[in-house]
Amino acid sequence: MQAIKWVKGLGTLTRTMKLVGFIALIAGGYSPPALAQSESEVSLPPPFIAKYDALRHDKKIGTASLSLSLVASSTYKLDYQSKVSRFFLSDKRYETSFFNYNAGIITPTKYEFARKGTGPNKSLKVVFDKKKQEIKINKSETLKWEGEYDNQLFRIDISRQLASGKNQFDYKFLNYRGEKRSYSIEVVKTETVDLPFGQLEAIKVKVNRDSNKRQTYAWFAPSLDFVLVRLQQFKEGEEQGDIQLSSYTKQ
Repeated sequence: MQAIKWVKGLGTLTRTMKLVGFIALIAGGYSPPALAQSESEVSLPPPFIAKYDALRHDKKIGTASLSLSLVASSTYKLDYQSKVSRFFLSDKRYETSFFNYNAGIITPTKYEFARKGTGPNKSLKVVFDKKKQEIKINKSETLKWEGEYDNQLFRIDISRQLASGKNQFDYKFLNYRGEKRSYSIEVVKTETVDLPFGQLEAIKVKVNRDSNKRQTYAWFAPSLDFVLVRLQQFKEGEEQGDIQLSSYTKQ
């Protein structure tokens, strides 16, 4: 029973890494992506590959990676993968986002999610139709698009908002279940963190949810283009997981 409970907690950890969606989230007057005012002075991080160690109580239980690449003019691809295991249990997750970036505005176009491992496998495919202002889920369900990001684009936008000096902002997003949600991000402080990558100065933020049962914190390093370098989550005061940067490469 303890092992099953741990896997449920691990699922929460990998979902939050999409924040890092540390990088989904929203507060203090920040406009939704498709409807936002131009913020051309705040650019995206340059294309990169970031790799992470997944830890629990300081013991390595897996790995994760986040990468941003330019696939065509103004069209980007954001990939996230994680693989964790403990005893005979395993959890593998994959997320891919395609989005356009013009005049300082991030506009999602396609999103895919897949989960494999212990328990039932899951998948989701989403298309964002800007012309019709609709979100199409698995070719069967259609929702009104009201400026939501997909489940992981906030990971990139948080970097932009921190680089611009913002201390609080919100996000509306569609989670990996195809449900509309919202989070609020607030800056806690700047501090030095010791990571597998090395020692870095980082901005610590808190992810605020409707529920107070889970507490999630994320760290972003200004010296590495404000990319996510650590994500830590607690449930009712007990650590569920900790993701820490192990390598960072610009493409």
